[in-house]
Amino acid sequence: MSHYETAEIVAKSFFSKDKTTLKKHTTSAGYSSFIMGLNAMPNSKKKIEIEILDEVTDGKIAWVRYKTSFDGRTGIFKLVKENGLWKVTNKNPKDKGPF
Repeated sequence: MSHYETAEIVAKSFFSKDKTTLKKHTTSAGYSSFIMGLNAMPNSKKKIEIEILDEVTDGKIAWVRYKTSFDGRTGIFKLVKENGLWKVTNKNPKDKGPF
């Protein structure tokens, strides 16, 4: 699965509060960050659409900029290769992404 396909799955699972799918496609640090956000987010029954706006890979790190129909905002995911699979991880304040 590509890094941008993984990013789309993570965004959809986050906004629909699908913890099982979210955990499968994130690192342990990334999952912990998402869980904190899930607890503060209101429930929504609407179908979430994700639009990938831009993506960049540099070896075993990838960045994906996306927009969701949930709130219309853009977001950026940092992904890393873990056991040969792309997984969304948390961004550190010192991370200088391409966007």
